[in-house]
Amino acid sequence: MIIRKMEPKDCKGVFEVEQACFSVPWSFHSFQTLFDYDGNHYLVAEESGKIIGFIGLMVIGEEADITNVAVLSEYRKNGVGASLVESILTLAKEKKITKIMLEVRSSNESAIHLYEKYGFFFLCKRKNYYEKPKEDADIMCWKQ
Repeated sequence: MIIRKMEPKDCKGVFEVEQACFSVPWSFHSFQTLFDYDGNHYLVAEESGKIIGFIGLMVIGEEADITNVAVLSEYRKNGVGASLVESILTLAKEKKITKIMLEVRSSNESAIHLYEKYGFFFLCKRKNYYEKPKEDADIMCWKQ
């Protein structure tokens, strides 16, 4: 498996991962337009030419938001998510990002533990943030 910068040719594979992982996925067009803003930084996890996961970071000044993290179910529990988070944090440090925020379903314990492992901490809850099913989000923060 390799982690690399997302390229326009990856939109189809990233969209397929998005559809497989989220009940309300972003549109294909949303991924195509990521390249219109210099503050968007997306990485993909690729194995044997197949996109198996991705992570996105939207940078504004010295702060950023992790927009999405997704790994195909058959590749979970193999370090793909950890590699993506490590790689995006390395990129954030290179870009001198001082604070990163993210939302995660309150019930997604494995994701929450992964983020905590890399220094994210619980900030607050956002009621009814997610749809299908309706659920709260934990807002988490990382500071350098």
